Amino acid sequence: MSYALELPEMPPLFGSARDWSRELLLSLAAGTFLGLTGPFGSYRNTSHLGVLAYWVGTTLYGALLLGLTVRPAIGLGRRRGFPPWGTFGPSLLLAAIPLSLGCHVIAARLWPQSVARIGLLGWYGQTLVISLPLALGYLAGTRPGTVSAPRPAPVPDATAGPKSRCAIAPAFWQRLPPDLGRDLVALQMEDHYVRVHTANGSALVLLPLRQAVAELPSSLGMQTHRSWWVCHHAVTGTVRDGRNLRLRLKTGVEAPISRNNVASVRAAGLLAPERP
Repeated sequence: MSYALELPEMPPLFGSARDWSRELLLSLAAGTFLGLTGPFGSYRNTSHLGVLAYWVGTTLYGALLLGLTVRPAIGLGRRRGFPPWGTFGPSLLLAAIPLSLGCHVIAARLWPQSVARIGLLGWYGQTLVISLPLALGYLAGTRPGTVSAPRPAPVPDATAGPKSRCAIAPAFWQRLPPDLGRDLVALQMEDHYVRVHTANGSALVLLPLRQAVAELPSSLGMQTHRSWWVCHHAVTGTVRDGRNLRLRLKTGVEAPISRNNVASVRAAGLLAPERP
């Protein structure tokens, strides 16, 4: 039996309709402001109406392009566990290439003599400066949010042993469906989620493994791997696969033991005598 329960949620990769409406309106306002002020010497070109049309059109084009590239790159990086700045910088640098080329082509048709004096590298730098505030808005908008979800009331489980329930905070159990019972077996990290294994099945909870472990008493179990924590009472044996060791749990699940944790697992008495 397996469940998926999400309390916090990540924003959509490509944003919601409300996000797009807000960003296009802001881009329209920014383009109007740039068209009236004429930065980078554009105020000297043709009529004021032409300058205004250029800046409004290019800012809307930039909002569309960045929204389809930078925003999903940041969101995908967050879901994969990468720091936001690690995906923000490269995605902006890459997206600015087609953005600067598109703006250069439009400007060259409007003001060929003026554009000829600016090299492609300079045009690329100007594009980065103009698009940076919008990209920073995507960086702030892709932060994980929270949603309210009904929490099931704790249900007593007659099959749960006292060792599996001792001193565990009620908030830990409230994240799980009642059908899973209260006989905790192990925690397994899966990206930003933790799969909680019990004697009745498992469930996914959007929660860092370190936070889940912090809610459990230290005497109940231990971390055997950077992505695994096991209950002492749930260990039934040891499995060796070459140089790799795993703990067999009472549900049949096998938890790996990292080499750095072999000594501590052995000291805890969890390594059973090996069999041929």
